[in-house]
Amino acid sequence: MPNRPITITAISSISSLGKSTEDVWNSYQQENHFFEKRSLGDHKDWVAPLSQTAKRTIDSIRSSDTKYKNLDDTVLYALYASRQAIQKAGWRQGDDFGINIGSSRGATALFEKHHEDFRVTGKVSPLGSPTTTLGNISSWIAHDLKTKGPEISHSITCSTALHALLNGMAWINSGMADKFLVGGSEAPLTPFTLAQMKALKIYAGFQSGTEHTLDYPCRALDLEKKKNSLVLGEGASVACLEKGVRHNSLAIIEGIGYATEPLEHYVSISSDAHCFQQSMEMALKNVPSDVIDIIVMHAPGTIKGDISEFKAIKEIFGKNLPALTTNKWKIGHAFGASGMLSLEMAIMMLLHQEFIAIPFVTHKRKPKKITKILINAVGFGGNAVSIVLGKV
Repeated sequence: MPNRPITITAISSISSLGKSTEDVWNSYQQENHFFEKRSLGDHKDWVAPLSQTAKRTIDSIRSSDTKYKNLDDTVLYALYASRQAIQKAGWRQGDDFGINIGSSRGATALFEKHHEDFRVTGKVSPLGSPTTTLGNISSWIAHDLKTKGPEISHSITCSTALHALLNGMAWINSGMADKFLVGGSEAPLTPFTLAQMKALKIYAGFQSGTEHTLDYPCRALDLEKKKNSLVLGEGASVACLEKGVRHNSLAIIEGIGYATEPLEHYVSISSDAHCFQQSMEMALKNVPSDVIDIIVMHAPGTIKGDISEFKAIKEIFGKNLPALTTNKWKIGHAFGASGMLSLEMAIMMLLHQEFIAIPFVTHKRKPKKITKILINAVGFGGNAVSIVLGKV
């Protein structure tokens, strides 16, 4: 890490938790989840959509400018979160800051719509290509915020948002930028995306033909579960990075780690998550493991995913395990945005000095004082990222 630290001076999101910092924190104070059953295919499935209030906000952005009416939700979610973040950080439109906001799936709904039109008519709209390229997320945000800095979009599956943070830090440390807006955006609640997850046999189900459901359909971090329980969520989360500790700094980035393990399968990681072991070890290079108070786990709610990450944590921390938590039991898995939503949760625990527990998990440790939190994210193929945040 550089001598002069990089801090997070603002973070903003829009998801099933809400569209403001106050909404999000209030939602975390509740023990309920934010899933609902929707018909995205031939029957209803659990998903975690934006609230109706948040949806109306996105619709108002879409109708505010004729150029925005044909944009995918991934762009509009990121645009909203970005506007809020720079306002909180005190950045202005037209400032010289970089943008790196990625997505695992990109313009999923819009791509499916254009493909269906092509299948039916044999023709494609002129907007079919420019509005479905992954790069249009950061490009439209740069247009909206009138920034003069570099603009980047990428996809590293479910670790996309935290890779964006790593990339923003690299630009700042190189001296090529002073400030960077980083994060991820995802709008995957479409029939085809849901069908892909169900084809992998990792999606949460409920008893067909009855109204009986589990209190918590996604059993993320329940290491005793017998069935996979991943649920899809949507939203965007972005953070403002700046060099040095400032009056409005929310957290200090004290450690970063990343690793990719050799592929054994198209989607899975090893049984003891070597990639997580390596990324956590790297992130803890200058931070003793015994000072980590909390780990916000990736924990997607799948049997193998949750257990392998837990095993990796035990390998690194031994018997001195920090408090463990995740937010996917509440908001589902938002793919490329999930890492930054986890980081937002970590920042809130640092600021409020309150551990966010999982109702159906017995927490053996609940820290009374929170000074350092480790956040994990991993994508298909074992692309792991670990970030250590410290209290300012």
